[in-house]
Amino acid sequence: MVLIGVTGLSYGAVQRPDYDDTPTPEFLNPSWMARIPNDQPLSEVTMPGTHNTMALYGGIYAECQTWSLPSQLHAGIRFLDIRVRHVKGNLTIHHGVSYQRAHFGHVLEGVANFLRRYPSETVLMRVKEEFSETYDIYGAVVDYIHRYAQWDLLWHSRLVPTMGEARGKLIILQDFSGPDLGMRYGSLDIADEWRVPTLLHVEEKWQSIYEHLEAAPAGSKSRIFLSYSSGAGLFAYPRAVAQRINTQLYNYLRSKTDLNQRFGIICMDFPAAPIIQMIVDFQKTDIIISSPLRHICRHKVASLNGSSYPAT
Repeated sequence: MVLIGVTGLSYGAVQRPDYDDTPTPEFLNPSWMARIPNDQPLSEVTMPGTHNTMALYGGIYAECQTWSLPSQLHAGIRFLDIRVRHVKGNLTIHHGVSYQRAHFGHVLEGVANFLRRYPSETVLMRVKEEFSETYDIYGAVVDYIHRYAQWDLLWHSRLVPTMGEARGKLIILQDFSGPDLGMRYGSLDIADEWRVPTLLHVEEKWQSIYEHLEAAPAGSKSRIFLSYSSGAGLFAYPRAVAQRINTQLYNYLRSKTDLNQRFGIICMDFPAAPIIQMIVDFQKTDIIISSPLRHICRHKVASLNGSSYPAT
């Protein structure tokens, strides 16, 4: 575990145990998967993720995160939701009309660098087309993988790997047509009721999350469960929804006394380091990952930019 100082907060930024729209995570947890047994199926691992992972720009209706990709990965995020616009073979990152000042190569480089440094980890990445309708991104995705990563970095199977098989691998969750690059996104058991027309509908959104999380522990062990806590609408922008939903999610997880169960992937807007750790603590294993909420053992670092990341 790595503790970092909270510096350079933007005006009005909030850092709570459940919600964080500051530029920097409260603490880091870059190698939490090292404690998961090699024979554990990935479908039985509980992990945190981010919705619209790269959506840091574009105003209140487009922004879903404030942490950079390296910050998210080092904080413990292991599921990425990546949206690419396809124009003449180029794959730029978008959230709707909002260009996110990056391209798919930046994402691949970031993940590859992280996995080289922390080979005990794996990263799952949903990839889908956004703000273009070519329905033909397969060739461009393959080209970017060869240019910005390595073919061997990928998990090349539709089957759910064990933790041992997944270590050091990028698992593409393919949300587009074409030959297999990895697992198919549609093979997951997904709850993504993202439409929240107004803040009066937040409770309906929470109910859909609650029901899916309650079903996950007893659900099919051969499928990865994926629950999106994110949502938005014309009168409910992502920050406003996350400020309310994240609190309910945090209280729900906090109320659980049995950590020996799986919830699958919990995918959030503006997650905070404590709720990430709380999610990580739920594992189907006798080895309970120590939590900063129960036990503090952290090293200070000055900044993510240019810093080293000591292993936990």
